Amino acid sequence: MESTPAGRRGILAWASIVVATAAIAIVVWVVTTLGATLVHLHPAYPVVLGAVLLIAPLALWRNIVRRARRRGWRAVARAVTLVLAAAGVAAIAWLKPFAAAQPALTAMRSDAYVRVIETATQITMAPRGETAPAAQREVGVFFQPGALVDARAYAAVLRPLARAGHPIVIAKQPLNIAFLATGAFDAARDAHPAVTSWVLGGHSLGGTVAALQADSGQTTSRAPAVGLLLYASYPAGDLSSSLRIPVESISGSRDGLATPAKISASRSDLPADTRFTVIRGASHAQFGSYGPQPGDREPTIPDQDARTQIAAASLSFLAVISAEGGSGR
Repeated sequence: MESTPAGRRGILAWASIVVATAAIAIVVWVVTTLGATLVHLHPAYPVVLGAVLLIAPLALWRNIVRRARRRGWRAVARAVTLVLAAAGVAAIAWLKPFAAAQPALTAMRSDAYVRVIETATQITMAPRGETAPAAQREVGVFFQPGALVDARAYAAVLRPLARAGHPIVIAKQPLNIAFLATGAFDAARDAHPAVTSWVLGGHSLGGTVAALQADSGQTTSRAPAVGLLLYASYPAGDLSSSLRIPVESISGSRDGLATPAKISASRSDLPADTRFTVIRGASHAQFGSYGPQPGDREPTIPDQDARTQIAAASLSFLAVISAEGGSGR
């Protein structure tokens, strides 16, 4: 096939070349900036990147050597495909996650107190030895990360809970979106039969999904949801009457995303006896270890102080549930 002179290419051909080139450039940018983080994500995002890196060069080559312009319905179909492709390229850039940073990376290492196991779909932090009474070891925490956040970013704030004796499971979400991991809680229960009760938790959007999972999981006879732990989060709708388990809402006074006003408004959507703990000076991103987040406010306390207070409030909540034999009420 002969090469097409530049002047004979149609607008759609040039647009296709631009989109294909942009797709290649964005994938290279994502891979370069994320580096080793890619292998720690749920496989869905790396698979999407790989597919784009295979398809985009082929599309680029075809549009460079193509001779004839398409007209009629074929041109319309090609234009629609091009628009969808452009939207997909933008989505790939938007879906680039916040990578876990220290001290979360160090917290991912096993030691004499906590064993850390990472798979393609979850992270488990299991207490080692007889570090806590059986009542605590039987109450696990299933945690949903915030949107577009590397699951490892929560290892540092959740590790104290594991060291205190509670098995922790952190979901790795497809494309790092909690709504795509709604079945992860059932998988965690199947994988950890020794855990007889679960506290569901989550940060930001992950907390919103955790609230839905807790609401639907509280009536099951097998390892039910016995508590809800919200990190800078609130439910998507009114759960004040349907949710019959203890709830702890931990938020930051400097949160620019789950703002104090939004947390206050969520009181009417949660049970009347929900515990609300406000970490003075803490921001949205301080609930994990992944760096600053657009739209957030500057914290006025160090990251370590925020993590310590968040973990302490979480442990206090879990202690109440464990003392009640996994019911919390």
